[in-house]
Amino acid sequence: MNEKERADTPYRYDARMAGEIELRRQRRWHERGAFDSPNPAGPLSGGFARMAGRRPFYVLDMFPYPSGAGLHVGHPLGYIATDVLGRYKRMTGHHVMHTFGYDAFGLPAEQYALDTGRHPRETTAANIAAYRRQLRRLGLAHDARREISTTDPAYYRWTQWIFLRLFGSWIDERTGRARPIAELEEEFASGARPVPGDRPWTALTAPERRRIVDGHRLAYVSEEPVNWCPALGTVLANEEVTAGGRSDIGDHPVHRRPMRQWNLRITALARRLIDDLDLVDWPESVKRMQRNWIGAADGARVRLRQAGGGAEVEVFTTRPDTLYGATFAALAPEHPLADRLVPGAWPDGTPAQWRGPHATPRDAVAAYRERAGRLSDRQRTAGTGPGAFTGAHVVNPATGAPIPVFLADHVLMGYGTGAIMGVPAHDRRDMGFARAHGLEVRAVLAGGDGDGDGGTYRAGIAGPALAGLTVPEGIAAAVQWLERTGHGYGTRSYRLRDWLFSRQRYWGEPFPIVYDEHGMPVALPDTMLPVLLPEMTDFRPEPHQDADSEPVPPLAKAAEWATVELDLGDGPKRYRRELNTMPQWAGSCWYYLRYLDPANDEAFIDPEVERYWMGSGGVDLYVGGVEQAVLHLLYARFWHKVLYDLGHVSTPEPFGRLVNQGYVLADAYTDERGMYVPAAEVERDRGGGPSYRGRPVTRRAGRMGKSRKNGIAPDEIYDRYGADTLRLHEMAMGPLDADRPWRTDGIAGVHRFLRRLWRVVVDEETGAARVTGTGPDPDTLRRLHRTIAAVRADFEAMRYNTAIARLMELTGHAARLPEPPRALAEALVLMVAPLAPHIAEELWERLGHREPILYAPFPDADPDLAAEPAVTIPVQIDGRTRFTLDVPAGAGEEEIERLLTGHDGFARHTAGRTVRRLVIVPGRIANVLTR
Repeated sequence: MNEKERADTPYRYDARMAGEIELRRQRRWHERGAFDSPNPAGPLSGGFARMAGRRPFYVLDMFPYPSGAGLHVGHPLGYIATDVLGRYKRMTGHHVMHTFGYDAFGLPAEQYALDTGRHPRETTAANIAAYRRQLRRLGLAHDARREISTTDPAYYRWTQWIFLRLFGSWIDERTGRARPIAELEEEFASGARPVPGDRPWTALTAPERRRIVDGHRLAYVSEEPVNWCPALGTVLANEEVTAGGRSDIGDHPVHRRPMRQWNLRITALARRLIDDLDLVDWPESVKRMQRNWIGAADGARVRLRQAGGGAEVEVFTTRPDTLYGATFAALAPEHPLADRLVPGAWPDGTPAQWRGPHATPRDAVAAYRERAGRLSDRQRTAGTGPGAFTGAHVVNPATGAPIPVFLADHVLMGYGTGAIMGVPAHDRRDMGFARAHGLEVRAVLAGGDGDGDGGTYRAGIAGPALAGLTVPEGIAAAVQWLERTGHGYGTRSYRLRDWLFSRQRYWGEPFPIVYDEHGMPVALPDTMLPVLLPEMTDFRPEPHQDADSEPVPPLAKAAEWATVELDLGDGPKRYRRELNTMPQWAGSCWYYLRYLDPANDEAFIDPEVERYWMGSGGVDLYVGGVEQAVLHLLYARFWHKVLYDLGHVSTPEPFGRLVNQGYVLADAYTDERGMYVPAAEVERDRGGGPSYRGRPVTRRAGRMGKSRKNGIAPDEIYDRYGADTLRLHEMAMGPLDADRPWRTDGIAGVHRFLRRLWRVVVDEETGAARVTGTGPDPDTLRRLHRTIAAVRADFEAMRYNTAIARLMELTGHAARLPEPPRALAEALVLMVAPLAPHIAEELWERLGHREPILYAPFPDADPDLAAEPAVTIPVQIDGRTRFTLDVPAGAGEEEIERLLTGHDGFARHTAGRTVRRLVIVPGRIANVLTR
């Protein structure tokens, strides 16, 4: 029957039938709660008994952000991949937990609402509804009862609860673990821990005690240099600032300035965040990015006394062995010690170049700070900047000589001590700074490179005795010298900075904090959670004209909400609420835990439920884009470790295995302004190249995305081919972790495969199954079991593209049979089910099965039948047959050579000879030439 004749058959599988089958199957799945995963306890425990004997398997997708543009075909790549594995795991005896949710707070949602003139609650709900519809159309096996949104008060109540656990905890430096803050207060009160200053704990006022304790909390308020964007009226995280020092949203100027902000003390867990990467099965590239971001560095802190007495500057260096070569010191522009160091007048002999146009050192420092405040951290670390002499000198302890102290852009307060010693002879950046300021260059090592790697220590230098030592030995000797002389001590420092946790926006989680009459933060009791966002119609941040303006958070407009009378245990009092909101990262730090117990009103998660799903080492599989390789994973790990230390979760790491999917690539086009134009409206290559509305455009390669205007909605593919075709096409395009170009011509080939599978099972004239009860012939049986073994291995390794290729090959063989055996047809349908569940469910039913295919056992391969057939080839030594060799039928020259050289006969017959050449004819003969 040709294609034209098939088009008229009543049971032909085409886009119309695919759509009808898919919508019907999805409706049934939803009505029956087919994907519900019961808990061992709590509100979602109904039906748990039927999961007896099944091992829990938790598969997780990275939290999506629902934008107004909806999904494009690049978004579902990871979602389909996890769904395929989840369905396969159900068929192999696992109890699978797979659900979905939405990370819906944050600046993008608020900005979209402001642009459209609608409330962010309204636009967020509409965006989530659009995503939900598009994802459901894919047939994803999600437990819909567990769906969450970070904007739901029932969810962010527990985000606030976790924040209070952070506020109520500290890291015991002796164990490196979080403990309740009440235990720290007990240590101060009992004398087990010395109280800062000379006064006993009992002699301190209540506010004085609180200030000491607050200085240890994991969540604390401090004056911090931040990225202030006046045009947006908010502080931005480093990742929200471009390399050019502008806002990622809106491209507005961003300035560095000190501001009172909430911080999370993530640096206190830096060592564990590095060390515990050894506990997880993640791509090595992701582990490396995390380690580099944290930036552990072993070295020493060196105390540099101000010349003539006064202040003492503590610098961190990884090369204390080069202390003799330090000819200047440099502080971060915002370093608090600078004000104490700066004299009122320029010292005698100060070079004119160092003074510049400034009458006093204070003028120079103020001007330099004003300039540095306009730079982002990225801009500051990109170069050395001009620097500013403070007018002060400190003493190099190795030489006893004074060295000048500068402010320098590239020194950051968040790394080390915010101060460095400059060793121009052995650091390229220090050398550039020294040349710019005419500073002395003094070498400690001879030879090696410009960064002090390699070489030998010069004889006769002052300070620690280094002659004859290697560089590692010299570093150790220098640390010992510093500690012995009292000039410093060995330590480890981290590039990681504490997590800036405040946003001057409306659309975020309110802090469960109020301020008392002393201006000090007070935690609200758990019984007052959630702290709800006030209803506001005007939530637009106040734009500011300059970097020195003070931010006015939108919540300040809700005057009745901002000031509140509460009884927190000592009678009714007036309190001021925290007017900042939490960053978008907050809700995404712990959503994987709330998925497990979303209906629990008594706790953020039931301990029994948590142990059941997480107890084997955290989430069994986490899939998402590599763009979250650092910050989201780092922040989530930090929260999880605190919860682990406090006994709320059972594993030290949240995500046991991580897989990063690649991106879907698509052509994008920019006009003469460099602005993207809709790719779908570009007329391609009509003689003069691509054009848009008659104007030439430039083709750009890259990811499919809303910003590039090159997205293709999955709805288009659903309408033309069906969801199963889209699922198969995305999985067939290449390895999961590789980028792949979107090619519409490949979709038709995948659709033809499904039509062929349909015809293998279904008579297109009657709709009945056309299989026979006769068993497969020997060749078909071997093909089937080899395919089962290979597809099982491919599914376990998430090599879906090769699994699909094998299934296509076996389906092609089945289509050539007059009547396919039932055993072959059923095995094919079962193997296709994780990839194309709608058509598989339909075919399974037409084959006479009453129970759904979701929990049907996946086929097992007979090891004997699945083994590759072997052939025996003669092995000749210099033309004479000496022994035979069994090799796989399809083995090539390299595999035969490996098997041959490992055979006992080869060693025996070539002993004492020189093998000059191997002549191998695969499948026929091997000849060993020794003459």
